[in-house]
Order: sequence, then structure tokens, then C-alpha cells
Amino acid sequence: MKNLIFLIFLISVNSFSQKNLHQLLKKYNTESVPYISISELQKEKEVVLLDAREPKEFEVSHLKNAMCVGYDFFNLENTLVKLPKNKNTKIVVYCSLGIRSEDIAEKLQKEGFTNIFNLYGGIFEWKNQGNITVNLQNNPTEKIHAFNKEWSKWLHKGEKIYE
Repeated sequence: MKNLIFLIFLISVNSFSQKNLHQLLKKYNTESVPYISISELQKEKEVVLLDAREPKEFEVSHLKNAMCVGYDFFNLENTLVKLPKNKNTKIVVYCSLGIRSEDIAEKLQKEGFTNIFNLYGGIFEWKNQGNITVNLQNNPTEKIHAFNKEWSKWLHKGEKIYE
């Protein structure tokens, strides 16, 4: 009986957490850029990954093969020269949760990119689902830059780093 109650508790906490994440993203995003789920991204063979977090966050860990484009000092011209000329190339932008990444993805949409997505839940959800992140040496790491104490509550797995 205790196991059943514990299982129900775990399921309800996970559902509540996902609902809250949905509400958080709804609060900050316009959803002008379609989301892509972690499972959908994992099925992709060829995709350009752009990390819309700051370099200090990217240096701690990122998704393998991602390019850091930053947020506060995002430079459109520098980013455009790194991207394929084919504006229909699939591009996925992510950040910690999916808020900053929407802003960067919108800028790329305005430049004519037509196949651009925002990673739902960002690197936090990627790690929460048990996926690998890498450091600057491309080695797997459990460290995740947690942005700040308030946002870090959304990161449930990995080692939280703040600086």
C-alpha cells in the first residue's frame, strides 16, 4: 500500500511540475516560434543547435554540437555567417527553459529562416530527462549552469552551478 501511495505521489509531482513549466512558458512566451520536444529533437538526424544562453553558461555545459550565440550580447550578423545558407535548414534554439531562446529564434525568423524551433524546457528539461550534456572539451558533464536561484528550481538532475 505504501508503494502505491508513493507511486501516485511521484506521478502527481511530475504532472504538477510539467503543468507549472507549461504555465511559466505561457507567461513569458508568445509561442511565435513552435516548440520541439526533447523526444522529437532526439529523432532528428540533421539539425543546427543554437544555445541562447550566455557564454559563461555554455562553458559549464551545453548540448553536444551546439553553437553558443548568447542572449544579452547576441550578434545577428555573427550568427548568420555561422548558419547554413539554406533558410529551410532545421534550427533548434534552446536556453535554460525556453524563454530567451524564443527571442533569439524570432530574430532568425525575421531573417527568413522558416524551419526554426524552440526547445521546450531547454537544457534543464534535457538534463531532467537524463540526457547527456558536454563541457567545452566535449566531455560528458553533470554540471549545469542554473542561471540563478529562482530559475534553478526547474533543474532536478545534475549539479547546479551558478558562476
